[in-house]
Amino acid sequence: MQKVKFDPKRNYRETMAQAGYVARKEANRQTYDTIGFMSGLEVHQQLLTKEKMFCHCPAGFYNHSDDYDAEIIRHMRPTLSELGEYDGTALMEFKTRKEIVYRIKNETACTYEIDDTPPFPLNRESLEIALEISLLSKLNVVGEVHITRKQYLDGSIPAGFQRTAILGVEGELELPHKKIRLIQLSIEEDSCREISDIGHTRTYKTDRLGMPLIETVTYPDCVNPDEVMETCNYIRFLNRSTGKVRTGMGAGRQDVNVSCRGGSRVEIKGVAHTKWIPELTHNEAFRQWSLLLMRNRLKTRVPRPGKWKIKFLELGGNLQLENRHLKKQAKAGLKLIAVNLPYFLGMLSWFTQPGKMFANEISDRLKVIACLEKPNLFHSEAFRSKLTKKEWAAIATFLKAKDEDAQLVFWAAEEDVKTALETIEERCLMAFEGVPEETRKSLEDGTTIFERVLPGADRMYPDTDSAPIPLEDAYIQQLSQNLPEEIIDRYKKLKRWGVPEDTYTYIFSKNLFPLVERIINVLNIRPAFVGTFIGHGLKYAEGRKTTSGKCDYENIYRLFRYLKEKGLHEQLAEKMLPEIIEHPKLDFDSVLTSIKFKRIEKDEIISKIPLLKEKFNGRGGSPGKGDERNWVMGQLRNLALGNMDLTELSKMI
Repeated sequence: MQKVKFDPKRNYRETMAQAGYVARKEANRQTYDTIGFMSGLEVHQQLLTKEKMFCHCPAGFYNHSDDYDAEIIRHMRPTLSELGEYDGTALMEFKTRKEIVYRIKNETACTYEIDDTPPFPLNRESLEIALEISLLSKLNVVGEVHITRKQYLDGSIPAGFQRTAILGVEGELELPHKKIRLIQLSIEEDSCREISDIGHTRTYKTDRLGMPLIETVTYPDCVNPDEVMETCNYIRFLNRSTGKVRTGMGAGRQDVNVSCRGGSRVEIKGVAHTKWIPELTHNEAFRQWSLLLMRNRLKTRVPRPGKWKIKFLELGGNLQLENRHLKKQAKAGLKLIAVNLPYFLGMLSWFTQPGKMFANEISDRLKVIACLEKPNLFHSEAFRSKLTKKEWAAIATFLKAKDEDAQLVFWAAEEDVKTALETIEERCLMAFEGVPEETRKSLEDGTTIFERVLPGADRMYPDTDSAPIPLEDAYIQQLSQNLPEEIIDRYKKLKRWGVPEDTYTYIFSKNLFPLVERIINVLNIRPAFVGTFIGHGLKYAEGRKTTSGKCDYENIYRLFRYLKEKGLHEQLAEKMLPEIIEHPKLDFDSVLTSIKFKRIEKDEIISKIPLLKEKFNGRGGSPGKGDERNWVMGQLRNLALGNMDLTELSKMI
């Protein structure tokens, strides 16, 4: 029985302090230099093609309802690579004994996608777009495209492998403040969309399966979280500048590789929004830093780590517990297993991420590998324990535990008990090594959970169904002639024009720079006004619109051209914009009527200034503090808007 008085909350706070954890907003350059922050990216982007990558099914058709025409059920098993090796991820997935269910709509799937038909030739439209983006990324384009198979046993691809090909290697991105090296760009087929993953059953939709996708991979050149987000945005903007990639939810996804000094490469998978990146990478780097400190503590405490083993016993007649949840699990036929973790006192409540501790690392793996739905365990260092101190003392006695040990209890079907015990012991043994290489799933709160073991090179092998595709120099030269302007050059132009920097993200993400430039060059309208109008005004109006459908950005050019032809000042566009967004088919004359615009001469507006000043002074106003000008400006603004420059009017007042 444990006699040592132990406070898990205090232990959590102390280990967080030992790791030097600070909130991201409080972190600075020294914070990340201290822990040796390092990060790289794998940015995925769907290409805007009519058909899928290796068949003639339509691309971009999504099934948003729950209906489907057929279901296919599969069980995946690993195969040996050409070198006679099994991939670690494949072995882990096989251990889960998952039943994979595919829900199929006839309009978006065919026999190729379930590996019943050989692939058609690689979609040439997708190849051309991917090569253009490779050239924009200053990558060295390969002389011949070789299609390979990448093994996936999580069920996300019914064939058990994804066809992929490297198109460019060793490139470079010029960001405003530094250069980021690129490892490669690949083209590959997209995977299924996961609907649910409960117990031993995982269900997918196949509508996006096989859509052409590119993956841009960087070196780990980013040294702080904001730099990672900046790099990711730059790659997204570069892709979108071609006008040949899909946009919207799910069309672009990124995996972020993070490590700290002495840590391991951990891949945060499927980050849906770039704005999540800083918090996720910050927390992951500190998770690793804390796990390294935990390793050091364990090594000083455990005499022979190589001999370390868990001890377990089934709870039953020998030990009756009053906990209602455990009684419910036992009544449902599940086994209740108590586990002793030698020398692990203080380890289960060791800080790993905000609001999470090492016990969560074990629980996450039990969910993924042993398929035990959460909550799947109770442990002796929980802040609010589900079991009483008396019950934990009885369990410790039952397991013949020592004072420096920790205990946990889990429940599982008989056939899952062995996998669960192996998973618990394996994760604890990994703690003696430091940081396991793994793939983790991102959560909106900036934390992550275990997803699978990090894949290795053993899962790649050549595709015997697809012949190599030679890329002639003349063809590559032809593609290079029609590339859009580089993002860094567009960035410098906006800077030179005096456009506020907080507009750049919207302008680049919507690929609106060509529109901005055309309005400036063709219609001769002030650059700073155009950039602000689109980057702030259009963004705000578009966010508030109630009509469905895509915004017609070309209408913005037509609006400014209309104002120019009518001799109206461009500032009137600000008042017209909400109406144009809300009612895109309304002609501009009707818009002027709806906003009650009145044509008035500049001299008539100016002539009203003295009378308004007298009126202001008669009200007891104070001219010396600028109140007079602001009040008069407020009275004349609606009259002046469109009839004269508001800045000029302010000066005249």
